[in-house]
Amino acid sequence: MRILHTMLRVGNVEKSIEFYTEVLGMRLLRRKDYPDGEFTLAFVGYDEETETAVLELTYNWGVESYDLGNGYGHIAIGVDDIYGTCDEIKKRGGRVTREPGPMKHGSTVIAFVEDPDGYKIELIEGR
Repeated sequence: MRILHTMLRVGNVEKSIEFYTEVLGMRLLRRKDYPDGEFTLAFVGYDEETETAVLELTYNWGVESYDLGNGYGHIAIGVDDIYGTCDEIKKRGGRVTREPGPMKHGSTVIAFVEDPDGYKIELIEGR
């Protein structure tokens, strides 16, 4: 068994695809509209779905925002150079909500960014 994908409900599929591809450097792997169900699915990731887990962005037509609740944590992405990555994210219009630095009570260097819907993405150096 393996994890296939994580699904996030998004309020604007175009903005979300733009964020994950242009700001975080993922690729749009596939996208399909379901007119009868009034929703769109877009899958993004760093590699093919056969090789790694990806994100499923689900846009329910006409729904512009969601209450994220307090159960959701974050998506984690490993990076080689967290400081350079955060600088590049900012240049691309992304929002860094926690600047790079050691995690509380530890030495792992982390940062957090936020997507257009407010979902948190943790960047972890050296993973």
